[in-house]
Amino acid sequence: MYTYTICFLMHQNEFLLLNRRKPPLMGRWNGVGGKLAPNESPLACVLREVFEETGIPLTSARYKGIVSWKLDRTVLGGMYAFVAELPDAWERFDTPRRVEEGILDWVTLDWILHPDNEGIAENVPRFLPYMLENDEPVEHAFTYESGRVVGYERASLPELSPYLFG
Repeated sequence: MYTYTICFLMHQNEFLLLNRRKPPLMGRWNGVGGKLAPNESPLACVLREVFEETGIPLTSARYKGIVSWKLDRTVLGGMYAFVAELPDAWERFDTPRRVEEGILDWVTLDWILHPDNEGIAENVPRFLPYMLENDEPVEHAFTYESGRVVGYERASLPELSPYLFG
């Protein structure tokens, strides 16, 4: 079991990202998420974290798999990854918006994936396109050395557990 969640919120052709104020990934743009509370399912956690960090009351999110990492040959963990699409009629708030965790802003997928974008969390451009194009959840396993990605693999996941959605 992993201890974190992340969600990529989409509205029309943009994503709501958070520029983090604190480590880890301080100063980098990433999805919204956080740490699971005791006895909390990953889905319940991501819905709670999205609301706490953005004020958006999601009722569902699509499970897209796991993003795991190994740092300097030590397994550190991972996070359950979700994508949520807000309805076109949703009343979007103005950004940039400062919140406790950092700054929220809407960006395009082209901005996220731009090869010169050094402000995005380094692994996001590698796993997000796959999550958007494929329905089957997979594990996105990253290996880091000295803070840089040196390896990335995708692997099938076992059948979904009811725990994820409880």
